[in-house]
Amino acid sequence: MPPLTLYGCSFEVFGRVQGVFFRKYTEKQANNLGVRGWCMNTATNTVKGELEAPLGPLNEMKEWLKTKGSPASRIEKVEFSPTKEISNYSYNGFTIRK
Repeated sequence: MPPLTLYGCSFEVFGRVQGVFFRKYTEKQANNLGVRGWCMNTATNTVKGELEAPLGPLNEMKEWLKTKGSPASRIEKVEFSPTKEISNYSYNGFTIRK
């Protein structure tokens, strides 16, 4: 079986996404899907980060960021960088950065 092709992108989520456990839920969802990367709060009240995974889980995670988030969050919009093929993972798992 050939190895799965990996893809990566960055994201930024706008709306009510700080103080509502958004990063914690994002970490849990990413780990459930096997997506690697990180997320963090920004000074402009958004959450940004990076994702790395095979295309299926990556797209599932992107959809979750656009439509679900944490129960108390209110997502107004999400911006993603273009999805690019990557040769290897850059991260060992998914983490929350301070």
